[in-house]
Amino acid sequence: MSSRFPEGAEGSSELAAVRAWVDKIGIAGTKQKFEHHWANIVTDNAIGWLKNVAKCTTIRLPIGYYDLPGPVFTQGTPFEPFAEVYTGAWNSIRSLIQRLRAHSIGVLIDLHALPGGGNAQEHSGTNSGRAELWCNSMNRALGVRCCQFIAHDTRAGAEIAGLQLVNEAEWKCERMYEWYDECIAAVSAIDPSLPIVISDGWNLTEAIDWSLQKNSIYAHPQCPVIVDTHYYWAFTKEDKAKTPQQIIQEAGTKLGQLDGKEGSVNDRGAVQVIVGEYSCVMTEDSWARGGDVPKEELVRQFGQAQSHRYQQRAGGSFFWTWKMDWMPGGEWGFKAKTEDGSIIPPNYLNLSADDRHKMIEKARQERNGRMHEAVQQHVSYWRGVDPDGQYEHEKYEQGWQVGYQDASAFFEGRQTRGDRIGMLELWVLKRVRESGYRGGFTWLFEQGVRKGIQDYSAAIGA
Repeated sequence: MSSRFPEGAEGSSELAAVRAWVDKIGIAGTKQKFEHHWANIVTDNAIGWLKNVAKCTTIRLPIGYYDLPGPVFTQGTPFEPFAEVYTGAWNSIRSLIQRLRAHSIGVLIDLHALPGGGNAQEHSGTNSGRAELWCNSMNRALGVRCCQFIAHDTRAGAEIAGLQLVNEAEWKCERMYEWYDECIAAVSAIDPSLPIVISDGWNLTEAIDWSLQKNSIYAHPQCPVIVDTHYYWAFTKEDKAKTPQQIIQEAGTKLGQLDGKEGSVNDRGAVQVIVGEYSCVMTEDSWARGGDVPKEELVRQFGQAQSHRYQQRAGGSFFWTWKMDWMPGGEWGFKAKTEDGSIIPPNYLNLSADDRHKMIEKARQERNGRMHEAVQQHVSYWRGVDPDGQYEHEKYEQGWQVGYQDASAFFEGRQTRGDRIGMLELWVLKRVRESGYRGGFTWLFEQGVRKGIQDYSAAIGA
């Protein structure tokens, strides 16, 4: 794979790359070069590897506002002189989405580069060193229009797993949640079923509390909101002073901010967090503190600790990164770390087709017995706790049926691969909203859904 940067390029951003190539080979030559890159960077064999070796169910695809079609998206921005280069970019993105979808891999579109930049880093599209999305009304408005376009286009056929509004928003950036509100309202008016991902702005607790309010069962038809947080141990003085063993132990405790916030969307709303970026990288200072343990073993322990924790507590996790100039990428490389066993998929994605078939049949045969037992236990419990109470226990049974069937649908799936409901809290929210129940004994329906999902997992032994 050739580098996106010609020799002598000044800067490390997308803008630096396109400017350097245009200076060297002109607009037409650069357009041809970039389109060739987009068409060939992800081969069919590579998608097969994602599906069959890495067991990926979703990828996070970083794009820029300049990748959207039409001059309206670059007018008045640093990319305006190079708009012609990107006229085919969105079609290439749509093509990739469709190719991945054909292999049962979803795509989270990540607006990594926004007008002005959501952060001051070069991965926001330029080397300006400034985050000018937040303080500029034109940039903010253009960012909303980008979200609207993607919502319209994906509803028209380019189906995606979700839309991330911004990557790594600056700490305490100006009116961030106000802009999130604008984007969510704009997208919800087009497709309220499209999951929206927000950056936590490096303050996960605050983002969780905000998202609980957005994900209420009482909200008007509105997109479900997911919080994106990133975990790295390679950039701060504090992390540099830690041993690998300390970092590995710390990785196994992440996402504790969710404790006590899940389990009742009826009372609290729903919260779902993804780990949008992580790696197996530590500083050389940390590796040097590893004692007699070989670095390769520490890397493997680090990756596996993260894999286990994020699979347990997150709605999804996305290693940074898969494709780069310096493949396979060492501790930054998803391919390298998957193939050496550092990053591991959930056990249920490694089941053989025969094992899955047996588990599916077992769950089908046990369904009625498990439902009867669950409802009986539920009714007996509440009769014991509150013998004079009047309850609508039929809501619990109805919820159980919904939950068991949903868990079955995920596990059998298209091209059956043994999938589970990854974003449980948002799925329960979806089912409660669709039920039409509000107040009263809605909580019985919700708890029934959760119990049905739980019982299906018990039936298949996973």
